[in-house]
Amino acid sequence: MLHGSSSTVSKDMANSSEEENQQACDTLRSIDVSNNKGSQEGDEKEATPQKLSKLSDEPKEEGMKTVMAFLILPQDQENEQIHEAEISDKTLRIGKLYKDLSINVLQKVSRSDYGLIAALNSSFRSLIRSGELYKVRREMGIVEHWIYFSCNLGQWEAYDPNRGRWMKLPKMPRDDCFMYSDKESLGVGTDILVFGKAITAPVVYGYSLLTNTWSSAVEMNIPRFLFASASLGGIAILAGGVDPHGEVLSVAELYNSETRKWETLPNMHTKRRMSAGVFMDGKFYVIGGIAEDNITEITSGEEYDLETKTWREIPEMFPPRGAEAYMDAPPLVAVVNNVLYAADFKEHKVKRYVKETNKWVTIGSLPEKTSSTGGWGIGFRACGNRIMVIGGLRSESGGMTEINSWIPAEGPVQWDLLAKRRIGSFVINCAVMGC
Repeated sequence: MLHGSSSTVSKDMANSSEEENQQACDTLRSIDVSNNKGSQEGDEKEATPQKLSKLSDEPKEEGMKTVMAFLILPQDQENEQIHEAEISDKTLRIGKLYKDLSINVLQKVSRSDYGLIAALNSSFRSLIRSGELYKVRREMGIVEHWIYFSCNLGQWEAYDPNRGRWMKLPKMPRDDCFMYSDKESLGVGTDILVFGKAITAPVVYGYSLLTNTWSSAVEMNIPRFLFASASLGGIAILAGGVDPHGEVLSVAELYNSETRKWETLPNMHTKRRMSAGVFMDGKFYVIGGIAEDNITEITSGEEYDLETKTWREIPEMFPPRGAEAYMDAPPLVAVVNNVLYAADFKEHKVKRYVKETNKWVTIGSLPEKTSSTGGWGIGFRACGNRIMVIGGLRSESGGMTEINSWIPAEGPVQWDLLAKRRIGSFVINCAVMGC
């Protein structure tokens, strides 16, 4: 126990307002400060909010009380100045310990609660907005996946499947040309990147989880549209697509969310647009697409090895979809536990890719209340250990969006309706952020 700081802690707690202490205690009742190494797995599987833990006066709870005392300790600059004369040199040395303790506790807390915790004092606010906490979580293997999607131009929603919570993002900057252009999106690090077209050139907007704001993001080295993309932690790879002059490309680039820089990678074997991208077994895959003539469907795939920096072509990796495939959406694919799945919107089926035979097998159906136009209008994404389908029936008045989830590890395809909202039923863009 930190005996040298106990009187200071008590005095500061006494000076804190009753309202602030009550708000802090209410928030901190949901914090698991035990050294439970299985907490990450539990958070991934839990689809409903966890019950609040009861505070008791038993001796074994003393550690919890000490932690809470530090968390409630006001850290605003003004308060620090008031007590500066009373703080001894020994007490000042707890500053680093306080920060380390805060990180150790907060890394175990659901990021759904970070907004409320940031409101407690400036120290928490600074810690959360710096991104340092998310870096520590990533190093510790603590990742929560949220789904982000847009059913209305410029407006994005976020949904936490672990806590069943919704969040409405701020509206994107007003740009009519960008809003009505084709757009691609992906989550990488603590950002959502949305790629589109302004009047004269391509443009990228980024949403930052740290600041809860939209701003202009860094352009690719070779700007383009209709590319394949996927992310893995703090990096993303984009491949293929169409440049502003309409030329189909084979170029690829890697984006680092920490440095916010693009690195040009070796070109793919085949030029393609409207293809899909995934990470599987630590490698990046480009699947399907449309050829240079803008009509012919490509059924091959390509695998990029990040270690050797080479591409390997995989013939007939994706089955042909029939006539006018060039009008359809890119392949709807997702990877969970290094297994590749696809949504066949024409047959309304879910299929699994068998790596050993390079074949696809049907394993179930898509959710009943899910419709699309050539694959456009629905989201089919991997979200942690789940496959999630976002969409609805446009025939229903008002446009109801449903969020359905299936966890492959739990057995055959069986969809669990997690949530629904009347926000429109045509999904324009969809991305997953894991941090």
